[in-house]
Amino acid sequence: MNAIYMTALSCFCLLVLFFSPVWAEDLSGEEILKRIDDNFLSSGSISVSTMIITGRRGTRTITSRQWAQGTRKTFTHFLSPPREKGTKMLKIEDALWIYTPATDRLIKIAGHMLRQSLMGSDASYEDFMEDPELNKTYDVNISGTETYLDRACYVLELTAKPGSKVAYHSRKFWVDKERFLALREDLFAKSGKLLKKVTIQEVFRVDGRWYPKRFTFKDVLKDGDGTQIIIDNIELDAEIPEYMFSKAALRR
Repeated sequence: MNAIYMTALSCFCLLVLFFSPVWAEDLSGEEILKRIDDNFLSSGSISVSTMIITGRRGTRTITSRQWAQGTRKTFTHFLSPPREKGTKMLKIEDALWIYTPATDRLIKIAGHMLRQSLMGSDASYEDFMEDPELNKTYDVNISGTETYLDRACYVLELTAKPGSKVAYHSRKFWVDKERFLALREDLFAKSGKLLKKVTIQEVFRVDGRWYPKRFTFKDVLKDGDGTQIIIDNIELDAEIPEYMFSKAALRR
């Protein structure tokens, strides 16, 4: 009887070790960042999202469809409301163009213009241009662990690598240990001043990955409750024709 019990107990222990959640591993900060990148990045994606902008003058809702090819190319088509409908944006590496049908003008957004608000939201064009591949642009340190939104989290402190072209010199992440998704992010200037906050309210599962379903982007230097973004649907590893990422496509 004891032999059977010990054999069963040994098998149980092996199963526990084998199927233990990935967050039980002793990971470095670089490994955590890589898992965040691997979870978030896709060779190609097509998504529809809703942006709810809340400011002193009320609330505006903007919907858009976006095609992205890795981290290098993004094409965005704004669908509503009527004032923004037909506006399109094209990002190719470090360059950004915007087309507005009302004026039939194609404008390159560069220099100080990148710091302007995107459609009146708490996000700037510069935020839109940020390379989401964190390992390439930031050094990382694990400063501890905390519970956030009832989830066990790594607390990461990121500092821009020398020579990196980033909008924020440093960041602080609360990363879900199991899902490898940042549930909260604080963004800082080089002086250490807090500039913006990103907080996730809802997540969902997409092709075996965890993605933010609903999150808020807040410029702490502005009035209002911030900009809420809802991912209505998303297709990962989608095949996207190359012609989508051309200036000619902006006028189609």
